[in-house]
Amino acid sequence: MASNYTNLGVQLMTTGEKAGTWGTLTNTNWNMMEQIAGGYVTQALTDNGTVTLVKSDGSTGAVMATRVIKLTGTLSVGNAIVTVPDSIENWWIVNNAEGGSTYTVTFKTVSGTGVAWAAGETGAKLIYTDGTNCIDASADFGAVTATSTTTLSNKTLTAPKFADGGFIADANGLEALVFGAASTAVNELKITNAATGSGPILSAVSTSATDSNIDINVTPLGTGNVNLLADTVQCGDLNAAVTVTSNGTGDLILNTNNGSSSSDITITDAANGDIDFTCNGTGNVVFNDAAYAPETGLTDAATITWDAQAMPITKVTLADNRILAAPTNSQTGQFVSLLIIQDGTGSRTLTWNAVFEFPLEAAPTLTTTADLADLFVFRYHNSKWLQVGSTLGLTVA
Repeated sequence: MASNYTNLGVQLMTTGEKAGTWGTLTNTNWNMMEQIAGGYVTQALTDNGTVTLVKSDGSTGAVMATRVIKLTGTLSVGNAIVTVPDSIENWWIVNNAEGGSTYTVTFKTVSGTGVAWAAGETGAKLIYTDGTNCIDASADFGAVTATSTTTLSNKTLTAPKFADGGFIADANGLEALVFGAASTAVNELKITNAATGSGPILSAVSTSATDSNIDINVTPLGTGNVNLLADTVQCGDLNAAVTVTSNGTGDLILNTNNGSSSSDITITDAANGDIDFTCNGTGNVVFNDAAYAPETGLTDAATITWDAQAMPITKVTLADNRILAAPTNSQTGQFVSLLIIQDGTGSRTLTWNAVFEFPLEAAPTLTTTADLADLFVFRYHNSKWLQVGSTLGLTVA
């Protein structure tokens, strides 16, 4: 009577047969059992083709009968398939070590379904066959694979890597946080938690010895905004001065309610740019504390020059008879104030430029007493500085 064989090729000898060969056959069976229990073998893949694994009745060396199978090779033409017979029931640890990143590798029964490694995916899977299909049992035993859905609890991730465009998903599998990659990147964000009473920290750090000052860039999509939903937004590095600036050549505009029914302050980005206060409707610019232009001093000279924009509130001490030139950078509607002081000698005179307009076309006579002063206020209109008022003979020392 002929011997029977198991699904993996182990010979089951019938009583009375194989006279004189039982020792040899038994040793072969034991070698096969050792191979089945813990053997390791490599199997080259067929590029764009199928490798068919078969059992080898009564002999060792069959790949299918080996517990650990490593798939090798590099696919450059198409996907690879490895098949086992439909009728067997067994399990394997299959390690895909294919060296490419373009094609898939599938381990399956001849007629049924199987387990696939995605293009570029490598690593081992625990696979069993139920006599019809090959099934991935990796996740059931806590293994994490490229395609498994695994819940990690109390695991420390030291250096997980995300592909350019890779993401962390929410509970529904939708993208929640997407990662972008830059070549030779050395600067990154660091998130640090905090104890009670302090806020968590988002900071820029660098692995480069040459980068010590690193920006943090927040870039909305299209015309989207950066919204800081806080009652107070604080700026500044500890006690350092704070600069708020526009990026590029745009003006800096401060308003409320995203511009609806809002007054605004506009700082114009241009040479000699203005700072405009524009109230909505009948609103006013209100200063609840003193608002002033600091007093400046004109340089005494034979002809005294005056920049009305830079020095609207100013003074000058006359050391001789002088001429006052037409002020520069004058603006219609502007008010200026000039305090004229006699030096310790006194009796100094001042010749006014024709742009200064006095009541009845008569320029005032200055106080001649040494160390006394005369105060004049003017308003600019129609290329003239019109005298608004004056107070003479003031003691200012």
